[in-house]
Amino acid sequence: MKEKIRTLLEDALPLVDFDSQFLFSELDSLGVTTILMMLSDEFGIKLESRDATPKNLKTLDSIVALVERKLAEKPKALATPHSHCNATLSRRERENS
Repeated sequence: MKEKIRTLLEDALPLVDFDSQFLFSELDSLGVTTILMMLSDEFGIKLESRDATPKNLKTLDSIVALVERKLAEKPKALATPHSHCNATLSRRERENS
């Protein structure tokens, strides 16, 4: 999951050093918003402005932990977007197929 998130975010924010131990300090408001929106869309989770804390966005590992936590909290009964078709494909894979 970590490499998938890294690739997704590096493609969207090529100037950000995702190996930084102080990632949050490298992000402006647009960068934070981009991360929240892309992860929400890619993983079918709900990320809000209250999730944009220095603790959650400190490192790539903390971003991965945030996504994993949100996935674990996600109700199993609710379908993810497009889960009725191509359930095993990511959003990016569906768009390219």
